[in-house]
Amino acid sequence: MPVKTIIEPFRIKSVEPIRWTTRQERQRLLEAAHYNMFLLPAADVLIDLLTDSGTGAMSTRQWAAIMEGDESYAGSRSFDHFRDSIQEIFGFRHVIPTHQGRAAERILFGVACKHGGVVPNNTHFDTTRANVEFAGAEAVDLLIPEGRQPALPHPFKGNMDVEALDSLIERVGRERVPLVMLTVTNNSGGGQPVSMENVRQASAVCKRHGIPLYFDACRFAENAWFIKTREEGYADKTPKEIAQEMFGYGDGCTMSAKKDGMANIGGFLCTNDDRLAQQEKDLLILTEGYPTYGGLAGRDLEAIAVGVQEALEEDYLRYRIASIAYLGNHIAAAGVPIVLPPGGHAIYLDARAFLPHIPCHQFPGAALAAELYLEGGVRSVEIGTLMFAAAAQMDLVRLAIPRRVYTQSHIDYLVEVILDVWEKRKQIGGMRLTYEAPFLRHFTAHLEPVKGADA
Repeated sequence: MPVKTIIEPFRIKSVEPIRWTTRQERQRLLEAAHYNMFLLPAADVLIDLLTDSGTGAMSTRQWAAIMEGDESYAGSRSFDHFRDSIQEIFGFRHVIPTHQGRAAERILFGVACKHGGVVPNNTHFDTTRANVEFAGAEAVDLLIPEGRQPALPHPFKGNMDVEALDSLIERVGRERVPLVMLTVTNNSGGGQPVSMENVRQASAVCKRHGIPLYFDACRFAENAWFIKTREEGYADKTPKEIAQEMFGYGDGCTMSAKKDGMANIGGFLCTNDDRLAQQEKDLLILTEGYPTYGGLAGRDLEAIAVGVQEALEEDYLRYRIASIAYLGNHIAAAGVPIVLPPGGHAIYLDARAFLPHIPCHQFPGAALAAELYLEGGVRSVEIGTLMFAAAAQMDLVRLAIPRRVYTQSHIDYLVEVILDVWEKRKQIGGMRLTYEAPFLRHFTAHLEPVKGADA
């Protein structure tokens, strides 16, 4: 008899209390946080879906490995375990630890990019784009047209437009393109996967032009699962085998191990280029630490070594993707506009369709995120005009589900909150900025509701 109920493939061994607040309390908290979800105290959030980065629950095997952490400054055996585990999956010659993914991005783009360069990607995420631009290069998104239509179902909406990639390289010149990136899964585009065929095609274009292909590999395991379940010829392959093939088409990667590394902190940078690796290690020593710890404690290296393997376990991935789909399908069936099909790590509400009466310059995503918190203590994040300004192709609200943290009851509660907000959507107003930073403004921005004649 097939199992119909989604159950978590683990038992709970330790619990962390969460606190209920009243609507009046949440109103005061929102005002004190200037309507920015990043500025809310975590203790006042009931269901925290701000990010799935570093917020997961570690396993007993990870905690056991932590106790084996070798805190030697140089030559740590924990680094050997870390490197060997990553190389088994990713296959790249050089593995450089960093304290998290954005540090890997900063080092990669700081070494590889020059002023006036161009870095194509299916879709850059916030820190990726910021680090490219900080290095003086231009970040160009080349997502397939289907990926820019939230309601349009497509099995691989994260795919890069390979023809556009080839045309871009021909137009700007190979010398201006230091590398091409593929983000798997495509976070800014709704957590949507990239097909193996698309990886192969992008790799072929890069090889023809002599340009290295890098992966933003934060959610590589989830991408591998989508390939297994959606792409012809991969049903009988394991997620690890699929990941190994995928990375075999590339020349390096950046990785936040706070996602599919299943750890609370950490990341790494990989490359097959010996010369580039030495430059990157030199910069690592200057800003992160010695190349056998890279800003991490030995215990963190051990947790990541175990976590990247656990992320590829089929029982876990089956549950993870089914749980996300359960949330998305329930609210979509009630008419709530989301990015379809449901993504790998999050559900993305289409704020422009949810709140069509709010223009983009009044940040419909930020307004919707504030209302979700006010209604049910749920913290989410805007991915749209506030985060990307003029580069925003959509206005989305991401509900990122931490790994191995919430149960099916939490998801059912979340469905109820979203549907309650959906029912009163016409009463929600827009937002305006009162403060913004020059880079990554969404982290620290101050907003307030638009009132009166400005509405």
